[in-house]
Formats: sequence, structure tokens, C-alpha cells
Amino acid sequence: MMKKNSSAAPVPGENMGPPLARTESAAKVTGRIPYAADVHGKKPLEAYFLTSAIARGQLVSIDTSPAEALPGVVKVYTHHNAPARVATAYTQKGGYASDTNMPLTGPEIFNDGQIVAMVIAESYEVARDAAHRIACRYARAQPAVVIGAPGADTIHPDALLEKEKNVGDFAAAFAAAPVKIEGEYSTPAQHQNAIELYSTTASWKGDALTIHEPSQFVVELAHGAAVMMGVGPSKVRVINPFMGGAFGGKGFMTQRTALIAGAARELGRDVRNVVTRDQGYTLATYRAETKHRVRLAADHQGRLVAYHHESWELQSRHDDYPLAGFGVTTSMYGKPAIQTRANLVKADRQASGFMRAPIEMPYMYALESAMDELAVALRMDPIELRRINDMRESPVDGARFTSRSLMKCYDEAAASFGWSKRNPEPGSMRDGDWLIGYGCATAAYPTHMGPAIARVTMNSNGDVRIESSGQDSGQGTYTVLAQIAARELGIDPRQVRVIMGDSKLPAAPASSNSLGTASIGSAVKLATDKIRARFGGTIPSRDGRAAAFARLGVSEVSELGEFLPPGTQPKALDMLRKGQVPASNQARGDESKNGKPLMFAFGAQFVEVRVHRLTHEIRVPRLTGAFAAGRIVNTRTAHSQLMGGMIWGMASGLLEATGVDEKRGRWVKDGLAEYLLPVNADTPQVDVILVPEEDTEINPLGVKGIGEIGIVGGAAAAANAVYHATGKRIRDLPILMDKLLA
Repeated sequence: MMKKNSSAAPVPGENMGPPLARTESAAKVTGRIPYAADVHGKKPLEAYFLTSAIARGQLVSIDTSPAEALPGVVKVYTHHNAPARVATAYTQKGGYASDTNMPLTGPEIFNDGQIVAMVIAESYEVARDAAHRIACRYARAQPAVVIGAPGADTIHPDALLEKEKNVGDFAAAFAAAPVKIEGEYSTPAQHQNAIELYSTTASWKGDALTIHEPSQFVVELAHGAAVMMGVGPSKVRVINPFMGGAFGGKGFMTQRTALIAGAARELGRDVRNVVTRDQGYTLATYRAETKHRVRLAADHQGRLVAYHHESWELQSRHDDYPLAGFGVTTSMYGKPAIQTRANLVKADRQASGFMRAPIEMPYMYALESAMDELAVALRMDPIELRRINDMRESPVDGARFTSRSLMKCYDEAAASFGWSKRNPEPGSMRDGDWLIGYGCATAAYPTHMGPAIARVTMNSNGDVRIESSGQDSGQGTYTVLAQIAARELGIDPRQVRVIMGDSKLPAAPASSNSLGTASIGSAVKLATDKIRARFGGTIPSRDGRAAAFARLGVSEVSELGEFLPPGTQPKALDMLRKGQVPASNQARGDESKNGKPLMFAFGAQFVEVRVHRLTHEIRVPRLTGAFAAGRIVNTRTAHSQLMGGMIWGMASGLLEATGVDEKRGRWVKDGLAEYLLPVNADTPQVDVILVPEEDTEINPLGVKGIGEIGIVGGAAAAANAVYHATGKRIRDLPILMDKLLA
């Protein structure tokens, strides 16, 4: 079914770029794009992982002889003979690993699906067959895999203190308030499920290593692989020009890379590993469960006077990936007394990590659900409650917003959605046997930026080449970088060639946190500014181009653009070149400590649900979202990103959950046959509204980023719509029909 495309055509002066088609579109749909697992040279050996059948315990014995006897098997690795590797620290502690549980180092099993053997064979089929012939005997221990389980340890590290926000006397304000609500909310484990599987192909030439692997941060992967292989960083090159989706799962180096590279070095052959779909649920990071307790209080006019938020986040035993998203939630509304606390729950799971809007999705779900409950308690329209509490500065420390178009988003989305037709009484709107519900929620995402470097070269024909190690995981980076250069240099975008995805190119930050265009695009603009300066401030016209280059005595000009986000130290560029610079946390709510303003993109999400009064099945006939995110370079790619995010946000509320067997500690839905993903029939109409917004303060381009905001607010809007349809408040996601029957 076709999605309704409601993006307005670009209007001059409204900060909207032209809707150009993606430059690689034809090559993608005709199969001409090279992906990481494609053969890049001579046929490689194939590696297949055998993973643990228990979630906690010991590998008592392992018999590899049946596998080794199979013709075509080259070698079987276990913890007795694993390839040599050097450990590296966790990414958030100055290292490169997304998970520090190094496999094949001993018999202990720490989580479901841990690698216990690696088979290398002449073909994939033989490697897989051989792996399944290996006999393992385990001593099983009872795993603790969920929040609240016996043996799951709740901790409160000092590192969380700076993420927590506390203002005024919450207890007194809450006690004195005339209207108050409190609720407990939870979000489930979810997996990225990118279409392109995780893979690694390693090739050595002497002591030089080339890696083909889908990676959102090739510079980080190259340096991490160098550390783990014990070679200099100049000896490692990572090549990954295209990805078939990532969503955070391919953000940082995993332990798989070093295993494959180590085997290739030892065997003197190229080695390739393609992780199976079900193995991808345990051999990469994921979105872990969260629980939240929220208390809100307001006066009779709806002004917030108290906000309490305590969270619990599931973690692995080895690494902490704290979210503590209070920098976002406390920047949303009013000037209440605030009390927050985050707790980490250590359990027998693999490390969690980035997944689209990793902080904002769960934390904003809890806040936006609570805001809807407060609106019901006040007998007030949910939009008006947000309007009354809209503000221009942080209630925590008074930091100002560079721009904030939240209510403009609500006004435009509400008008398009038909919110005025909503009867506020739950269960009052019907169409035959279907109960109709309308729900809304705020979408917000910080403007992230990272240091970035790009080289721009222009020749006398007017053709331009952009070089940067940045990645395009499907969002259209190739196209928007070409548009930025074309606009700055006064040429046709078709004259621009963009080269990315190679660690030997000028360093760029990870393709994550919606920072790609704001960061690499700003570096491109700085480089084009230098080129313009070479010609006295004005790019020569087509007729005068040859003479202008002749006066310079060159056939081409090439300049390096080095972008540093506001307030970033110059040493950050050197750190970036080593793959060690995380995205700058502009607007997580902490930047005002250094006198920085708050920088956010905002949106308003609306969902209509229909719930059958007899079967309780839930249908979603339409979604509407309006978003203000500064300058939009390409309205077509922006529309696509936001539409996909909105569908994902709805699915996060009504469909998606990996599910875990609490007794065995193993994933229940570890494949596309079981994991519920939305299809076109689940969302027949999606309306995306791009709200014009200009913000000249955030970066040279005025770009805020739109890659992740689309998912934020969708789950809460869907949950609020279900309440409006049925009168039942379901706080634990996902909302499936069995919860409505309870």
C-alpha cells in the first residue's frame, strides 16, 4: 500500500532544500552496490560460530573431533586454541570494544549465545554443518536476566550523579499540589533487525590488515582492530561504503572482528564470517529493558509544580551503558520542583548499546504517558497541558533554547490530524464494533555534533569530489553532502562525487545520534569556504572557470574542512583521528554547565488506533507527525527518515519485544518469523509535516538532525490512543491484545 506523502514542496526562504532523489538509488535497486559480505577478491574461507546453549554456567567439555573429521574443515577454534588477541577497554572507558566479554578465553558462560567455538572451512555449508556436530557439555547455573530477578544486582554508580537532575523541594511541592498522578512504566528488550546481517571479512598482506565490515564508525573499528591484533593503526584499513541498515547495532567494534582477523592471520587466508539472523540477537548490542516510576503534580490551571522520575536500566555483568535520560525529560516542560534517580541492574545478558534514539525513546515514553495521565486528571486537553507548560529555558539551570518550535509542531499536526473532532471521553468514539482512540505525544531529540574532517576538491571543469570516512547506512548521506557542496560552490549536484566509508579517508564521527549532516556537512561547508577564498571570495562562473584556475596555476583546488562543535577543544580532532571521540552531547541537558544553550529538534506525534470491542485486536489506520529541525537539506530524504521513524515508534508501542525466557535466560523471539515488525498493512497512512525553522546558532549549516526524532513519542502517542479508545491504561510495552483482555 502506498504511504501518503504530505511533505510540502520546498518554499524559498523557508529553509527547505530540494527533494533530490538519492544518488545511489538506481545502483541499489539493481544490485550494483557492494556490501561488506560480498567477495572482495579471492574466495575466502568461511567462519561459523557455535554459540552457547545456556545463559550462565560452565562449559565442562567440548568435543570438536566430529567437526574436524568433516572434509573441507580447515580448523576449529575453542578456548583451548583461540587466535591471539589483545584486550581493549569498553568504548565508554577509552577503549574500542562495544562488549568486553572476550569469547574463547575460558570455559565460563556469561550470557545466552556466547561464542564457544569457531569453525573455519572451505565453504559456508561445511562450516555450519561442522559447528552443529560439536558436542558440548555444560554445568548450568540459574541466570538472572530481568529487572527484579533474584541475583540481578541493582547499583547506583557515582557516574550517574552528574546525569541526575534535582531542583527545589520535590516532596513538599508534590504533597501540597491539588492535582497529582503517579505511574510505573516499562519498555521491553528490542533488537535492531537491520536487513543486512552482521559480517566481517579479514584479509592480511604481510602485517597489513584490510577489513570489510558493516560499521557506523570505520575509524573506530580500524583503531580497535589494530589494538586487538597488536599492530600499528597505519596497518589496518576498514572499507565499508554502504550498509543495509544499522540503527546502532553496527556502531562500535565487537569481539567478532578480532576473532576473524586473528584466524585469517594464523591461517594465511582471507576469512569471512556472516552472522546468522538468530545469532545477531546475542552477538551484537541491543536495546535493553527499562522501568520507570514517574510522579507529576500540577496546580488547577495545569502548571507543573513537581516532577519525580526514577528509572531502572538492565545492564550486562561486564559493561555499563547508562542512559539516565533526565537531561532530555527535564528540558521539556514548565518550572517544577524536580527529583530524579537512575539505577543500573546488572544481569546475565550481553552488553546493551545504541538503538535508534537509545535514551529518548524509553524516557520520553514514560514522561509523555504520565503527561497524558495528568491531562486526564485535570480534565484538560493534552495539547493545552503542554502549551501551558511550554517554555524557553531549562527549569534546571535557566539555560536558553537556541530555538524551540514545539507548539508550532503541535498546531500544524493537530490541524492535519483533525484533533478538534476528538471526544475526550474514553471509549466514546466508535465505528461499528471498533473503538476509536486518538493519542498524541511530544517528540524531542538533542542536536548532536561531533568533530569531523572532509576534503573537497574542485577541478577546472567544475567537477567536485568530497572525501570523508563517514558512513551512509541508508539515510541519504551521499546525496545531502553533494547538495551542500553544490549549493556552496554554485554547481549542479550531479557534478559532485562523494567518497565515503574508508578509514584511510579524512576522519568523520560515527553515523549515529543524528549528527552526520550537522558534522560532516559542516566540515564540507568549511572546505568550500576555503575554496571560495582561493578565488577571492566568489566561485568563478562556467565561462570564467578555466581562466581563474589558470591564474592560480593549478588544474584543481583541494581544501580540508575541519569542523569542531561549539565549545569543543581542538584536541578533539586528534582524538577523532584515533577513533576515540564520542558524539558531543549538545543538549542532553548537561551542556548548560559550560554556558552552552540547549539545542533540540522538536516534533508532535499523533496516532489513531482502532480496538475491536470483542477481540481486542488493535489496528492503526493513520499516523501524523510534524517536526521542526532547523534547516532541511533534502525534503525527500528527510521525509523518508521521519516516516520510517514514526512507523518504528508506533511499533515500539504496539508490536516490538524480543522477549526472554526468565528461567533459561534465552531470547524467545530471535528471528524475523517471531519478532513482530510493522508492515505496510499495519500503517496504511503516514502523514509527515516538515515545519520550517531557522537556527543560525547551532552550526554553520543550521542543521539539527532528523535521523532519530521520528521514533521519539510514537510509543507514548499509541499508548495514549489505546487508553482513549478503551479506558484501559496499559503502561508496560508493547500493548498487545492479551493485555487488554486482562
